[in-house]
Amino acid sequence: MTNDQRLTTALMKRIRYSKYVPDPAGEMSMEDLLSALSDYLLQSGFQDYMYYDPPEGEQTLDDLRHAIEQALLEGDLLDEQMRERLQQMQAEGTLDDLIEQLIERMEQEDYISIDQPHDQARQSSVGGQVGEAQQQTKFEITDKSLDFLGFKTLRDLLGSLGKSSFGRHDTRDLATGIETSGASRRYEFGDTLNLDITATLSSAIQREGAKLPLNIEYSDLQVHQCEYQSSCATVLMLDCSHSMILYGEDRFTPAKKVAMALSHLIRTQYPGDSLSLILFHDSAEEVPLSQLARVKVGPYYTNTREGLRLAQRILQRQRKDMKQIVMITDGKPSALTLEDGRIYKNAFGLDPLVVSQTLEEVSKCKRAGVLINTFMLASDYGLVQFVQKVTEMCRGKAYFTTPYTLGQYLLMDYMSRKTKTIH
Repeated sequence: MTNDQRLTTALMKRIRYSKYVPDPAGEMSMEDLLSALSDYLLQSGFQDYMYYDPPEGEQTLDDLRHAIEQALLEGDLLDEQMRERLQQMQAEGTLDDLIEQLIERMEQEDYISIDQPHDQARQSSVGGQVGEAQQQTKFEITDKSLDFLGFKTLRDLLGSLGKSSFGRHDTRDLATGIETSGASRRYEFGDTLNLDITATLSSAIQREGAKLPLNIEYSDLQVHQCEYQSSCATVLMLDCSHSMILYGEDRFTPAKKVAMALSHLIRTQYPGDSLSLILFHDSAEEVPLSQLARVKVGPYYTNTREGLRLAQRILQRQRKDMKQIVMITDGKPSALTLEDGRIYKNAFGLDPLVVSQTLEEVSKCKRAGVLINTFMLASDYGLVQFVQKVTEMCRGKAYFTTPYTLGQYLLMDYMSRKTKTIH
């Protein structure tokens, strides 16, 4: 036996086989974990709907630990065998270590960013205060997480609509182009010379008969038609008044998810379109779509007029075939910005001054050719009357929907809108 053979035999004697035990922290899909945490990451303040707690912006790592623990033990993220193992780890006191490893992976793979201020770092070095400092450490979800959550929401919504709906972005107007999707027609001066050879030759043969040489005249020229895909500028107006989380129902988080899905749809399928986001409450403000997951409701009224005014200023900068406002709300207009900048409020809604000024702004939208589509998350009689008036004035549509069906209605409306509004 050679020396190499002796070494191999010695090594083989020392090999020990044992039952494979999977490593949850290393093998768990980060995308599956992010999906399970989506409601927590996009929360809108519904947990505190009985009172208002001013949002701090970022969430704490301690909150994230609790959310991960709940997702692991109570959600559908893991199979029954793995869940039993986690329950055992919880009894042994080692589950916290697993959660810390998952948080480290989320940071390493750029799903979250952790920010520990210098004063917290100094505090953690003082004996007896380490736990408190760790609990107060903030984190933010990254653009990578927002992009994934938008894709996931869009996929789920379009899946419920049917595969055939995905990618539709057509109009009823036909124009000559490269893609063939309509019947041929006679060539007119100025058309793209996308010749339908078969139709052109057939026209010449019908006129002169099957003989050579074949004389093709100007009138024989036939060109393909393709569906004209119009560009669209959309401003999404999102109501973030306090009523969006009152009455035992969170209406704001589903609205945020739909906004993220619409943003992802436009960016990936219709890059020629544009989408802007406005939050309207006591006043109105434009918010970057990248900050959408972090916004929350507040103790606000509903200043619909100010939202419409800001939306018009945004749309005036756009050079698109269509301009539209998509408004998601559950309340009647109850606030108005006066000429001196003060906010006039009426908690009961349908104040004559507020309604008249808001409808005047709707009239301006109509004159500017801006379409208004309203998605109502409530069926209050007063709100229905107001929205019906808006719809009549602007030739738009009003949808009576719920947080659970909002996305289906909104996406279907967006993808079919171009077949109905270009004339």
